[in-house]
Amino acid sequence: MSQKKKNQKAILRKLGIDELNAMQQAAHQAIYTGDEVILLSPTGTGKTLAFLLPILSELDSALEQLQALILVPSRELAIQIEQVARDMGSGFKINAVYGGRAVYKDKLDLQHPPAILIGTPGRVADHMRRGTLSVDQVKTLVLDEFDKSLETGFEKEMTEIVEAIPFVKKKILTSATQKVVIPDFVGLNNPEKLDFLDEGLQGLVVKGVVSPTKDKLDTLANLLGHLGKGRGILFCNFKDTISFVSEFLEKKGIDHACFYGGLDQQERERALIQFRNGTHRLLVATDLAARGIDVPELDFIIHYQLPIKKEEFIHRNGRTARMQTDGVAYVLKYQKEPLPDFIEVEELMEVDPSTPPPRPNWTTLFISGGRKDKISKGDIAGLFLKQGDLKPNELGLIELKQDCAFVAVPRKKARQLVKVLDNGRVKKRKVRVNMI
Repeated sequence: MSQKKKNQKAILRKLGIDELNAMQQAAHQAIYTGDEVILLSPTGTGKTLAFLLPILSELDSALEQLQALILVPSRELAIQIEQVARDMGSGFKINAVYGGRAVYKDKLDLQHPPAILIGTPGRVADHMRRGTLSVDQVKTLVLDEFDKSLETGFEKEMTEIVEAIPFVKKKILTSATQKVVIPDFVGLNNPEKLDFLDEGLQGLVVKGVVSPTKDKLDTLANLLGHLGKGRGILFCNFKDTISFVSEFLEKKGIDHACFYGGLDQQERERALIQFRNGTHRLLVATDLAARGIDVPELDFIIHYQLPIKKEEFIHRNGRTARMQTDGVAYVLKYQKEPLPDFIEVEELMEVDPSTPPPRPNWTTLFISGGRKDKISKGDIAGLFLKQGDLKPNELGLIELKQDCAFVAVPRKKARQLVKVLDNGRVKKRKVRVNMI
Protein backbone atom coordinates (compact mmCIF):
# COMPACT_ATOMS: atom_id res chain seq x y z
CA MET A 1 0.00 0.00 0.00
CA SER A 2 2.84 2.39 0.86
CA GLN A 3 4.41 1.78 -2.57
CA LYS A 4 1.07 2.58 -4.24
CA LYS A 5 0.82 5.84 -2.29
CA LYS A 6 4.39 6.71 -3.14
CA ASN A 7 3.73 6.14 -6.84
CA GLN A 8 0.57 8.23 -6.67
CA LYS A 9 2.42 11.10 -5.00
CA ALA A 10 5.11 10.95 -7.66
CA ILE A 11 2.52 11.01 -10.44
CA LEU A 12 0.66 13.96 -8.94
CA ARG A 13 3.92 15.82 -8.46
CA LYS A 14 4.78 15.20 -12.12
CA LEU A 15 1.37 16.56 -13.15
CA GLY A 16 1.77 19.61 -10.91
CA ILE A 17 -1.19 18.62 -8.71
CA ASP A 18 -1.02 19.05 -4.93
CA GLU A 19 -3.86 16.70 -4.06
CA LEU A 20 -6.89 14.97 -5.54
CA ASN A 21 -10.26 16.68 -5.27
CA ALA A 22 -13.11 15.07 -3.33
CA MET A 23 -14.57 13.35 -6.40
CA GLN A 24 -11.19 11.93 -7.43
CA GLN A 25 -10.48 10.63 -3.93
CA ALA A 26 -13.86 8.90 -3.71
CA ALA A 27 -13.57 7.45 -7.22
CA HIS A 28 -10.02 6.26 -6.63
CA GLN A 29 -11.06 4.37 -3.52
CA ALA A 30 -14.20 2.89 -5.12
CA ILE A 31 -12.36 1.74 -8.26
CA TYR A 32 -9.42 0.36 -6.31
CA THR A 33 -11.60 -1.70 -3.96
CA GLY A 34 -14.65 -2.48 -6.13
CA ASP A 35 -15.36 -4.22 -9.43
CA GLU A 36 -18.26 -2.10 -10.77
CA VAL A 37 -18.31 1.70 -10.48
CA ILE A 38 -20.55 4.34 -12.06
CA LEU A 39 -19.02 7.80 -11.75
CA LEU A 40 -21.22 10.84 -12.42
CA SER A 41 -19.37 14.15 -12.38
CA PRO A 42 -19.51 17.36 -14.45
CA THR A 43 -17.34 17.96 -17.48
CA GLY A 44 -13.84 19.13 -16.63
CA THR A 45 -13.70 17.93 -13.01
CA GLY A 46 -10.90 15.40 -13.51
CA LYS A 47 -12.65 12.08 -14.16
CA THR A 48 -9.75 10.94 -16.36
CA LEU A 49 -7.22 11.11 -13.54
CA ALA A 50 -9.80 9.60 -11.17
CA PHE A 51 -9.92 6.31 -13.09
CA LEU A 52 -6.37 6.25 -14.50
CA LEU A 53 -4.66 6.28 -11.10
CA PRO A 54 -6.22 3.04 -9.79
CA ILE A 55 -5.94 1.40 -13.22
CA LEU A 56 -2.19 2.09 -13.39
CA SER A 57 -1.68 0.78 -9.88
CA GLU A 58 -3.05 -2.63 -10.86
CA LEU A 59 -1.27 -3.17 -14.19
CA ASP A 60 1.07 -6.15 -14.40
CA SER A 61 4.47 -4.94 -15.69
CA ALA A 62 5.45 -8.51 -16.63
CA LEU A 63 2.45 -8.98 -18.96
CA GLU A 64 3.09 -7.72 -22.50
CA GLN A 65 -0.57 -7.73 -23.49
CA LEU A 66 -3.44 -5.27 -23.46
CA GLN A 67 -4.76 -5.09 -19.88
CA ALA A 68 -7.08 -2.08 -19.81
CA LEU A 69 -9.44 -0.83 -22.53
CA ILE A 70 -10.98 2.66 -22.40
CA LEU A 71 -13.83 3.36 -24.85
CA VAL A 72 -14.68 7.00 -25.60
CA PRO A 73 -17.20 8.77 -27.87
CA SER A 74 -14.81 11.07 -29.75
CA ARG A 75 -11.28 11.33 -31.11
CA GLU A 76 -10.69 14.47 -29.02
CA LEU A 77 -11.42 12.60 -25.80
CA ALA A 78 -9.19 9.71 -26.91
CA ILE A 79 -6.32 12.12 -27.58
CA GLN A 80 -6.92 13.91 -24.27
CA ILE A 81 -6.85 10.73 -22.17
CA GLU A 82 -3.78 9.44 -24.03
CA GLN A 83 -1.97 12.72 -23.26
CA VAL A 84 -2.92 12.63 -19.57
CA ALA A 85 -1.82 8.99 -19.31
CA ARG A 86 1.53 9.76 -20.98
CA ASP A 87 2.07 12.82 -18.78
CA MET A 88 1.69 10.60 -15.72
CA GLY A 89 5.00 8.95 -16.66
CA SER A 90 3.96 5.44 -15.65
CA GLY A 91 6.43 3.59 -17.86
CA PHE A 92 3.65 1.51 -19.43
CA LYS A 93 2.94 1.58 -23.18
CA ILE A 94 -0.23 3.57 -23.89
CA ASN A 95 -1.86 4.15 -27.27
CA ALA A 96 -5.02 5.65 -28.74
CA VAL A 97 -6.93 4.60 -31.87
CA TYR A 98 -9.81 6.52 -33.41
CA GLY A 99 -11.56 7.35 -36.65
CA GLY A 100 -9.81 9.88 -38.85
CA ARG A 101 -6.36 8.50 -37.99
CA ALA A 102 -4.53 6.41 -40.58
CA VAL A 103 -5.12 2.69 -39.93
CA TYR A 104 -1.49 1.87 -40.76
CA LYS A 105 -0.39 4.06 -37.83
CA ASP A 106 -2.68 2.07 -35.55
CA LYS A 107 -1.22 -1.20 -36.83
CA LEU A 108 2.32 -0.02 -36.11
CA ASP A 109 1.32 0.95 -32.55
CA LEU A 110 -0.51 -2.35 -31.98
CA GLN A 111 2.30 -4.61 -33.24
CA HIS A 112 3.63 -4.37 -29.70
CA PRO A 113 0.45 -4.37 -27.58
CA PRO A 114 0.00 -1.43 -25.21
CA ALA A 115 -0.91 -2.00 -21.57
CA ILE A 116 -3.70 0.57 -21.95
CA LEU A 117 -5.61 1.28 -25.15
CA ILE A 118 -7.94 4.25 -25.53
CA GLY A 119 -10.25 4.24 -28.53
CA THR A 120 -13.56 5.06 -30.15
CA PRO A 121 -15.85 2.01 -30.33
CA GLY A 122 -15.91 1.98 -34.13
CA ARG A 123 -12.13 1.88 -34.53
CA VAL A 124 -11.58 -0.60 -31.67
CA ALA A 125 -14.21 -2.98 -33.07
CA ASP A 126 -12.63 -2.66 -36.52
CA HIS A 127 -9.22 -3.72 -35.20
CA MET A 128 -10.75 -6.65 -33.35
CA ARG A 129 -12.37 -7.84 -36.59
CA ARG A 130 -9.09 -7.40 -38.49
CA GLY A 131 -7.24 -9.46 -35.89
CA THR A 132 -4.84 -6.61 -35.16
CA LEU A 133 -6.07 -6.28 -31.57
CA SER A 134 -6.34 -9.01 -28.94
CA VAL A 135 -8.53 -8.40 -25.89
CA ASP A 136 -8.05 -11.80 -24.25
CA GLN A 137 -6.08 -10.39 -21.31
CA VAL A 138 -8.18 -7.27 -20.71
CA LYS A 139 -9.08 -7.13 -17.02
CA THR A 140 -10.37 -3.54 -16.83
CA LEU A 141 -12.98 -1.90 -19.08
CA VAL A 142 -13.81 1.80 -18.93
CA LEU A 143 -16.78 3.28 -20.79
CA ASP A 144 -15.99 6.99 -20.51
CA GLU A 145 -18.90 9.34 -21.28
CA PHE A 146 -20.76 6.15 -22.19
CA ASP A 147 -24.09 7.90 -22.75
CA LYS A 148 -22.45 10.11 -25.38
CA SER A 149 -21.11 7.01 -27.16
CA LEU A 150 -24.64 5.61 -27.25
CA GLU A 151 -26.03 8.92 -28.57
CA THR A 152 -23.41 8.89 -31.30
CA GLY A 153 -24.65 5.50 -32.52
CA PHE A 154 -21.96 3.18 -31.16
CA GLU A 155 -24.23 0.73 -29.32
CA LYS A 156 -23.64 -2.11 -31.80
CA GLU A 157 -19.85 -1.76 -31.64
CA MET A 158 -19.85 -1.36 -27.85
CA THR A 159 -21.95 -4.51 -27.46
CA GLU A 160 -19.59 -6.40 -29.76
CA ILE A 161 -16.54 -5.28 -27.78
CA VAL A 162 -17.99 -6.01 -24.33
CA GLU A 163 -19.11 -9.49 -25.39
CA ALA A 164 -15.62 -10.22 -26.77
CA ILE A 165 -13.83 -9.57 -23.47
CA PRO A 166 -14.07 -12.89 -21.62
CA PHE A 167 -12.11 -12.22 -18.43
CA VAL A 168 -12.87 -8.61 -17.57
CA LYS A 169 -12.88 -8.12 -13.78
CA LYS A 170 -13.44 -4.41 -13.39
CA LYS A 171 -15.99 -2.21 -15.17
CA ILE A 172 -16.02 1.60 -14.82
CA LEU A 173 -18.67 3.82 -16.41
CA THR A 174 -18.51 7.62 -16.37
CA SER A 175 -20.93 10.34 -17.43
CA ALA A 176 -21.60 14.04 -16.93
CA THR A 177 -25.37 13.49 -17.13
CA GLN A 178 -27.83 12.76 -14.34
CA LYS A 179 -30.53 10.74 -16.11
CA VAL A 180 -28.44 7.95 -17.60
CA VAL A 181 -29.74 4.48 -18.37
CA ILE A 182 -27.16 1.71 -18.01
CA PRO A 183 -27.46 -0.52 -21.09
CA ASP A 184 -28.00 -4.24 -20.46
CA PHE A 185 -25.04 -5.29 -22.61
CA VAL A 186 -22.60 -3.87 -20.02
CA GLY A 187 -23.67 -6.62 -17.64
CA LEU A 188 -23.47 -4.75 -14.33
CA ASN A 189 -24.72 -6.61 -11.24
CA ASN A 190 -24.28 -4.41 -8.18
CA PRO A 191 -22.35 -1.27 -9.11
CA GLU A 192 -21.28 1.43 -6.67
CA LYS A 193 -22.65 4.78 -7.87
CA LEU A 194 -20.78 8.01 -7.13
CA ASP A 195 -22.79 11.15 -7.91
CA PHE A 196 -20.93 14.47 -7.85
CA LEU A 197 -23.08 16.29 -10.41
CA ASP A 198 -24.48 18.80 -7.93
CA GLU A 199 -21.01 19.98 -6.94
CA GLY A 200 -19.86 21.13 -10.35
CA LEU A 201 -21.58 24.44 -11.03
CA GLN A 202 -21.86 26.06 -7.62
CA GLY A 203 -19.80 29.06 -8.75
CA LEU A 204 -21.76 29.61 -11.98
CA VAL A 205 -23.58 32.87 -12.71
CA VAL A 206 -25.95 32.97 -15.71
CA LYS A 207 -26.53 36.39 -17.28
CA GLY A 208 -28.85 37.30 -20.13
CA VAL A 209 -27.56 39.75 -22.75
CA VAL A 210 -30.30 41.46 -24.75
CA SER A 211 -29.79 42.21 -28.45
CA PRO A 212 -32.00 44.70 -30.35
CA THR A 213 -31.40 42.76 -33.60
CA LYS A 214 -32.14 39.16 -34.53
CA ASP A 215 -28.63 38.38 -35.81
CA LYS A 216 -27.13 39.52 -32.44
CA LEU A 217 -23.73 40.10 -34.08
CA ASP A 218 -23.14 43.69 -32.98
CA THR A 219 -24.22 42.80 -29.45
CA LEU A 220 -21.78 39.88 -29.53
CA ALA A 221 -18.92 42.16 -30.58
CA ASN A 222 -19.79 44.62 -27.79
CA LEU A 223 -19.90 41.82 -25.23
CA LEU A 224 -16.51 40.43 -26.32
CA GLY A 225 -15.07 43.94 -26.07
CA HIS A 226 -16.33 44.22 -22.49
CA LEU A 227 -14.93 40.79 -21.63
CA GLY A 228 -11.50 41.91 -22.81
CA LYS A 229 -8.69 39.42 -22.25
CA GLY A 230 -10.89 36.64 -20.86
CA ARG A 231 -10.85 33.14 -22.34
CA GLY A 232 -14.09 31.43 -23.34
CA ILE A 233 -16.18 29.34 -25.73
CA LEU A 234 -18.89 30.76 -27.97
CA PHE A 235 -21.51 28.06 -28.60
CA CYS A 236 -23.57 27.80 -31.79
CA ASN A 237 -26.06 25.10 -32.74
CA PHE A 238 -24.92 24.61 -36.35
CA LYS A 239 -21.67 24.67 -38.31
CA ASP A 240 -23.26 27.09 -40.83
CA THR A 241 -23.80 29.52 -37.98
CA ILE A 242 -20.16 29.15 -37.01
CA SER A 243 -19.10 30.16 -40.53
CA PHE A 244 -21.43 33.17 -40.38
CA VAL A 245 -20.16 34.27 -36.96
CA SER A 246 -16.51 33.56 -37.81
CA GLU A 247 -16.68 35.74 -40.92
CA PHE A 248 -18.11 38.60 -38.84
CA LEU A 249 -15.42 38.22 -36.15
CA GLU A 250 -12.68 38.26 -38.78
CA LYS A 251 -14.01 41.54 -40.19
CA LYS A 252 -13.98 42.96 -36.66
CA GLY A 253 -10.39 41.79 -36.11
CA ILE A 254 -11.35 39.50 -33.22
CA ASP A 255 -9.02 36.49 -32.97
CA HIS A 256 -10.72 33.12 -32.62
CA ALA A 257 -10.55 29.44 -33.56
CA CYS A 258 -13.42 27.30 -34.88
CA PHE A 259 -14.31 23.79 -33.74
CA TYR A 260 -17.09 21.58 -35.15
CA GLY A 261 -17.72 18.15 -36.64
CA GLY A 262 -17.27 19.21 -40.27
CA LEU A 263 -13.56 19.92 -39.78
CA ASP A 264 -10.99 17.19 -40.35
CA GLN A 265 -9.02 15.77 -37.44
CA GLN A 266 -5.94 17.95 -37.98
CA GLU A 267 -8.00 21.16 -38.14
CA ARG A 268 -9.88 20.29 -34.96
CA GLU A 269 -6.75 19.28 -33.08
CA ARG A 270 -4.89 22.44 -34.08
CA ALA A 271 -7.82 24.63 -33.10
CA LEU A 272 -7.71 23.15 -29.59
CA ILE A 273 -3.92 23.50 -29.39
CA GLN A 274 -4.12 27.19 -30.32
CA PHE A 275 -6.92 27.70 -27.80
CA ARG A 276 -5.00 25.96 -25.02
CA ASN A 277 -1.77 27.86 -25.59
CA GLY A 278 -3.34 31.32 -25.80
CA THR A 279 -2.94 31.96 -29.54
CA HIS A 280 -6.72 32.33 -29.53
CA ARG A 281 -8.76 33.26 -26.46
CA LEU A 282 -12.10 32.49 -28.10
CA LEU A 283 -13.29 29.14 -29.43
CA VAL A 284 -16.39 29.27 -31.67
CA ALA A 285 -17.90 25.81 -31.47
CA THR A 286 -20.90 23.50 -31.68
CA ASP A 287 -21.90 21.27 -28.77
CA LEU A 288 -19.03 19.00 -29.81
CA ALA A 289 -16.95 21.23 -27.50
CA ALA A 290 -19.33 20.87 -24.56
CA ARG A 291 -17.87 17.51 -23.50
CA GLY A 292 -14.77 15.41 -23.95
CA ILE A 293 -12.18 18.00 -24.97
CA ASP A 294 -9.13 19.18 -23.07
CA VAL A 295 -9.31 22.94 -22.53
CA PRO A 296 -8.03 25.12 -19.67
CA GLU A 297 -10.12 26.91 -17.08
CA LEU A 298 -12.49 29.33 -18.82
CA ASP A 299 -13.59 32.77 -17.69
CA PHE A 300 -16.90 32.57 -19.55
CA ILE A 301 -19.02 30.77 -22.08
CA ILE A 302 -21.49 32.47 -24.44
CA HIS A 303 -24.65 30.89 -25.80
CA TYR A 304 -24.85 32.68 -29.16
CA GLN A 305 -27.70 30.35 -30.10
CA LEU A 306 -29.91 28.96 -27.37
CA PRO A 307 -29.46 25.23 -26.79
CA ILE A 308 -32.41 23.04 -27.72
CA LYS A 309 -32.25 20.72 -24.70
CA LYS A 310 -31.60 21.23 -21.00
CA GLU A 311 -28.74 18.70 -21.07
CA GLU A 312 -26.93 20.73 -23.74
CA PHE A 313 -27.29 23.87 -21.59
CA ILE A 314 -25.80 22.05 -18.60
CA HIS A 315 -22.88 20.57 -20.53
CA ARG A 316 -22.02 23.89 -22.15
CA ASN A 317 -22.07 25.64 -18.79
CA GLY A 318 -19.91 22.87 -17.38
CA ARG A 319 -17.00 24.27 -19.35
CA THR A 320 -16.76 27.14 -16.86
CA ALA A 321 -17.24 27.31 -13.07
CA ARG A 322 -15.65 23.94 -12.58
CA MET A 323 -15.14 22.57 -9.10
CA GLN A 324 -14.06 25.30 -6.67
CA THR A 325 -13.88 27.98 -9.39
CA ASP A 326 -16.24 30.75 -10.50
CA GLY A 327 -17.47 31.39 -14.02
CA VAL A 328 -20.11 33.21 -16.04
CA ALA A 329 -22.43 31.94 -18.76
CA TYR A 330 -23.87 34.65 -21.04
CA VAL A 331 -27.15 33.89 -22.81
CA LEU A 332 -27.35 36.08 -25.91
CA LYS A 333 -31.00 36.67 -26.82
CA TYR A 334 -32.98 38.81 -29.22
CA GLN A 335 -35.17 41.15 -27.15
CA LYS A 336 -38.38 39.50 -28.42
CA GLU A 337 -37.02 35.95 -28.09
CA PRO A 338 -38.49 33.92 -25.19
CA LEU A 339 -36.12 31.84 -23.09
CA PRO A 340 -36.79 28.10 -22.69
CA ASP A 341 -38.11 27.00 -19.30
CA PHE A 342 -34.79 25.38 -18.38
CA ILE A 343 -32.83 28.66 -18.73
CA GLU A 344 -33.00 30.98 -15.74
CA VAL A 345 -30.87 34.13 -15.83
CA GLU A 346 -29.85 36.04 -12.71
CA GLU A 347 -29.94 39.37 -14.54
CA LEU A 348 -30.76 40.80 -17.96
CA MET A 349 -28.18 43.26 -19.26
CA GLU A 350 -27.42 45.37 -22.30
CA VAL A 351 -23.86 46.07 -23.47
CA ASP A 352 -22.79 49.39 -24.90
CA PRO A 353 -20.49 49.64 -27.94
CA SER A 354 -16.87 49.00 -27.02
CA THR A 355 -13.48 48.45 -28.63
CA PRO A 356 -12.61 44.90 -29.74
CA PRO A 357 -10.63 42.77 -27.27
CA PRO A 358 -6.83 43.08 -27.67
CA ARG A 359 -5.04 40.53 -29.84
CA PRO A 360 -3.37 37.72 -27.87
CA ASN A 361 0.37 38.00 -27.36
CA TRP A 362 1.03 34.42 -28.44
CA THR A 363 1.13 32.57 -31.73
CA THR A 364 1.87 28.91 -32.53
CA LEU A 365 4.84 27.36 -34.31
CA PHE A 366 4.92 23.82 -35.72
CA ILE A 367 7.99 21.57 -35.35
CA SER A 368 8.32 18.50 -37.57
CA GLY A 369 9.67 16.16 -34.89
CA GLY A 370 8.05 14.32 -31.99
CA ARG A 371 8.19 11.39 -29.60
CA LYS A 372 8.98 8.82 -32.27
CA ASP A 373 12.15 10.80 -33.00
CA LYS A 374 13.13 10.56 -29.29
CA ILE A 375 12.55 14.31 -28.95
CA SER A 376 11.42 15.61 -25.55
CA LYS A 377 9.84 18.85 -24.39
CA GLY A 378 13.21 19.71 -22.86
CA ASP A 379 14.90 19.33 -26.25
CA ILE A 380 12.37 21.70 -27.83
CA ALA A 381 12.73 24.19 -24.98
CA GLY A 382 16.49 24.11 -25.50
CA LEU A 383 16.08 24.83 -29.21
CA PHE A 384 14.01 27.95 -28.56
CA LEU A 385 15.92 29.21 -25.53
CA LYS A 386 19.44 28.67 -26.86
CA GLN A 387 19.27 28.84 -30.64
CA GLY A 388 16.16 31.03 -30.70
CA ASP A 389 17.49 33.28 -27.93
CA LEU A 390 14.12 33.45 -26.15
CA LYS A 391 13.90 34.34 -22.49
CA PRO A 392 12.22 31.68 -20.29
CA ASN A 393 9.10 33.84 -19.85
CA GLU A 394 8.81 34.10 -23.66
CA LEU A 395 8.44 30.35 -24.11
CA GLY A 396 4.80 29.33 -23.93
CA LEU A 397 3.04 25.99 -23.82
CA ILE A 398 4.81 23.09 -25.59
CA GLU A 399 2.61 20.23 -26.84
CA LEU A 400 4.55 17.16 -27.91
CA LYS A 401 2.88 14.68 -30.28
CA GLN A 402 4.03 11.38 -31.74
CA ASP A 403 5.45 12.87 -34.94
CA CYS A 404 5.43 16.65 -34.34
CA ALA A 405 5.23 19.39 -31.72
CA PHE A 406 3.60 22.79 -31.24
CA VAL A 407 5.08 25.71 -29.33
CA ALA A 408 3.52 29.02 -28.25
CA VAL A 409 5.87 31.96 -28.77
CA PRO A 410 5.47 35.77 -28.67
CA ARG A 411 3.59 36.88 -31.77
CA LYS A 412 6.09 39.69 -32.46
CA LYS A 413 9.03 37.24 -32.53
CA ALA A 414 7.43 34.39 -34.50
CA ARG A 415 8.71 35.24 -38.00
CA GLN A 416 12.27 35.79 -36.77
CA LEU A 417 12.17 32.47 -34.90
CA VAL A 418 11.05 30.63 -38.04
CA LYS A 419 13.86 32.28 -39.99
CA VAL A 420 16.49 31.28 -37.41
CA LEU A 421 15.26 27.80 -36.42
CA ASP A 422 13.81 26.31 -39.63
CA ASN A 423 15.99 23.40 -40.84
CA GLY A 424 17.82 23.42 -37.52
CA ARG A 425 18.69 20.27 -35.62
CA VAL A 426 17.17 18.66 -32.56
CA LYS A 427 18.82 15.43 -31.34
CA LYS A 428 20.88 15.43 -34.58
CA ARG A 429 17.65 15.42 -36.59
CA LYS A 430 16.84 18.25 -38.97
CA VAL A 431 13.40 19.71 -38.28
CA ARG A 432 11.14 22.15 -40.06
CA VAL A 433 9.74 25.06 -38.08
CA ASN A 434 6.85 27.12 -39.44
CA MET A 435 3.77 29.07 -38.39
CA ILE A 436 0.31 27.50 -38.42
